[in-house]
Amino acid sequence: MLNTLTHLTGASVTATDGAIGHIKAAFFDDQHWTIRFVVVDCGSWLSEREVLISPYAIHQPLGSGGNVDVSLTQAQVKGSPDVDTQQPVSRQHEIENLRYYAYPAYWEGDSMWGLSTYPMLPPMLTPAEVATADAAQAQAAQSADVHLRSSAVVIGYDIQASDDSIGHVQDLIFDDESWAIRYLVVDTRNWWPGGKKVLIATRWIDRIDWASSTVKVALTRDQIKASPAYEDAMPIARDYEKRLHDAYDRQGYWD
Repeated sequence: MLNTLTHLTGASVTATDGAIGHIKAAFFDDQHWTIRFVVVDCGSWLSEREVLISPYAIHQPLGSGGNVDVSLTQAQVKGSPDVDTQQPVSRQHEIENLRYYAYPAYWEGDSMWGLSTYPMLPPMLTPAEVATADAAQAQAAQSADVHLRSSAVVIGYDIQASDDSIGHVQDLIFDDESWAIRYLVVDTRNWWPGGKKVLIATRWIDRIDWASSTVKVALTRDQIKASPAYEDAMPIARDYEKRLHDAYDRQGYWD
């Protein structure tokens, strides 16, 4: 099911033994456009601290309500590694968090979540397998510093078409089972009076210029102007997605 980040933001988060806070934002992998953590504001319960919770811990189905259940205890959350959620998250911080919760590294494998398309926990590893995984993670921490980006930062970024600016990012739409971000919601009304909201698939993004807060796409203003309008009050049906992809003459991610 496709869901909006706006819908997820603000949802209460409940551990197995009580409430732990509410979702404030999400950190996504800017290479594969997948949400890897949600940022939970624990409020006064944990001295105004913010923590990272992986989709590995989030119960499915996510549903349409204002609460998210996680398979963690309050004590586990309280003991989790500190991280500055105002900055991009480094691979080292990811490793610390995943190791603390005994979750696998999603980058070790060919699928979106390592060996699976979804954030599913594998069978318990043997001591030898744990040692091998720890060694691989230690090497990854030294050889790579891939950052996760905050959704709170990307919201508001300018969308730069091939022939000029076309609007700004208003929201993110993700698959709430795989946690893959499928679309950016773009508000075009700051350059097109009386304009509309449209969707641009993350697969159509050329690159993000973090220094200039710009998302660059190989599409023209006219193409975007002619694309189907996005109505945020309505669920996104596959028929709409097909019409959207046909408008841009692009193949669907589901094919």
